[in-house]
Amino acid sequence: MARNESDREDLMQEATGLARRVEWQVPFMVDPVVAGFKKNGACSVYFGAEPVLQFDPAGRLRRAFFEGFLFRTQGATLARLQRNRTASESQLVRHDLSDCELATFRVQACSWLRQLLQAIDLGHVVRVRQVPEGDEVILDLCAALRTALADGLPLAAALPGKR
Repeated sequence: MARNESDREDLMQEATGLARRVEWQVPFMVDPVVAGFKKNGACSVYFGAEPVLQFDPAGRLRRAFFEGFLFRTQGATLARLQRNRTASESQLVRHDLSDCELATFRVQACSWLRQLLQAIDLGHVVRVRQVPEGDEVILDLCAALRTALADGLPLAAALPGKR
């Protein structure tokens, strides 16, 4: 997490880590949805500034941002990280989600992905921009999101060096 967070003015332009990406206007969101793939095949979906879901190349949830919290995989659960700031330091307070909290998070995250896929399938999205043009990124994104949903939103392995 950055020391000073700020809302993104143009997610599509700033998401340069996503080599292949698309921006949609969707009926259930005020802000555009930006989704794409890193060079290693990892998928990310930005529903405006949040929620954000980031997957590993195998389609397992790696990180998420929701309600001002960073969620990071621990392999078997997610850790919710909250930034507490004082004048002299910034600390991350960690809470590992219980089984019930993890199940609730998964239901919510799957709901966001299903809404997006349904809007795409029904032609209710408007493609605003795409990088690169003419690429099959939309088809690949839909396939990646369907895979994550079919598996019940599996979690990636714990991040190296993180407990």
